[in-house]
Amino acid sequence: MKRTDITTLFPEATDEQISALMSINGTDINNAKRGMEDLQTQLKDAQTQLENAKTDSDSLQAALDKAKGLQAELDIMKAAETVRVTREEVAKSVGVPAHLLTADTKEACEAQAQSILEFVNQGSYPSVPDGGEPIGTAKQSTRDQFANWFNEFNGGK
Repeated sequence: MKRTDITTLFPEATDEQISALMSINGTDINNAKRGMEDLQTQLKDAQTQLENAKTDSDSLQAALDKAKGLQAELDIMKAAETVRVTREEVAKSVGVPAHLLTADTKEACEAQAQSILEFVNQGSYPSVPDGGEPIGTAKQSTRDQFANWFNEFNGGK
């Protein structure tokens, strides 16, 4: 607001009144500027806090994702340990080596262990018609025996 604006609106105003109004108006403007500066400072602080909160939120989300991954690994390890303990218990109770058991449940491990025991307790290896022993000592060299066999197989050709 200018002095001319006041004299136009209030032609009967004195210089003292106009000066008082100008002073009040100046004070109001300065107060409004300070208030606006305070609001701008508060806005900047709020924006900074919001950015920090976003960064913290991102960090928190990353930590949460990492925790989920670690929980999944832990669950896998717990399951593997449960299977290992089950195999050890069955192996001990049935009397077979644990490393031969590959099943995942107690019932399946027990069935597998019984199958292993049945195989082992069959008695002996399958019989070989000649017992794996040579019938006699060879009268010819290996070369001559092969040559005779080859000639018999090919009809003497």
